[in-house]
Amino acid sequence: MLIFGILIGLIILVALVVVHELGHAIVARRNGVEVQEFGIGFPPRAKVWKKKQSFLGKDVEYSLNWLPLGGFVRLKGEYDSAKGKGEYGAATYWQKTKILLAGVAMNWLAAIAIFTVLALVGLPKILPNQFSVPSDTQLNVAGLQVASVGSDTPASKAGLKIGDELLLIDGREIETSRQLAEQTKARAGETITITYSRDNEENRVKTTLRSDNSDGKGYLGVGSAERTEIRATWSAPIVGVGTTVQLTAETFKGLGNLLANTVSGFASKFSSDATVQTEGQQKLDDAANSVSGPIGILGVIFPQMEQAGIKPLLLLTGIISLSLAVMNVLPIPALDGGRWFTMTVFKLRGKVLTKEKEEKIQSVGFMVLLGLIVLVTILDVGKILR
Repeated sequence: MLIFGILIGLIILVALVVVHELGHAIVARRNGVEVQEFGIGFPPRAKVWKKKQSFLGKDVEYSLNWLPLGGFVRLKGEYDSAKGKGEYGAATYWQKTKILLAGVAMNWLAAIAIFTVLALVGLPKILPNQFSVPSDTQLNVAGLQVASVGSDTPASKAGLKIGDELLLIDGREIETSRQLAEQTKARAGETITITYSRDNEENRVKTTLRSDNSDGKGYLGVGSAERTEIRATWSAPIVGVGTTVQLTAETFKGLGNLLANTVSGFASKFSSDATVQTEGQQKLDDAANSVSGPIGILGVIFPQMEQAGIKPLLLLTGIISLSLAVMNVLPIPALDGGRWFTMTVFKLRGKVLTKEKEEKIQSVGFMVLLGLIVLVTILDVGKILR
């Protein structure tokens, strides 16, 4: 199941990056810039097809590559200083802006499409004030669902999995997380019978609850959530747009909190006050726990969501798509927003952005980005080992 979840995650991540790069390629061609290669994955190459005529232009190479980490588009004259016919550098400032931000737009459009489909079949409610059109909204409460299972807990020993719907404890109905907490606390250390539903089949299993919950993992050892879904009909596209806007705002807010916690946490480490140092460490821990890199996404999040079912998996795909859009709109060198920001600064200053300067700026940005990825990967491994 872990390997299958990782494969599903890889396919989805590659697809989202390919959609992003396809946006660059289509808008580049529409603005007179030649597309030389469109690749899925990264070299070394596995197979190449050269098309004399295709939807991306003439003599475009389409490549399938061995490293399944996304995709890329190679334009003619990709540097801002290139001025030949059909080269990216020869495009106007507005045309370059459209080309650079087309990938961002495609990821937002993909998120809107995913949330629109979910709104029709049942969009999981993950925010207290989640967007909807009241006159065309039906809220369906689909029971108490297992959201996480702690390792070496009564729940894991009983075989409970993410996505299972908890129905009864010793014949008593449970519908909320509060009821689950109360009933398991009252039976701490005792053997209970849990009735749950998986794949529309009712199952019963016995397990002995933990007698102590000082670590906060719960007497049963599961994280649970009341599964509520938003359903719409004619307003589904509006809900798709509204949900994308709302979650994009939440993503920006989360990035702001992450930055604030990191900066203030590091600053607190230099304080002579032990209490301030402890608070600072807590902020750093919160920041570390709020981010996930490739290891965390592929090795933990996707396998869990794949077990939970198609709707949570689609929801995660939509959230990652808009997260890619948000990250690429930020002024980080080596990403789309960083390239646009660099180009704009040089234009406003009336300076020429030479190939050498652009390479230096993007190389430094790439190294910083690579360092962050390595750091997040180390944190992800630490979370898995814990």
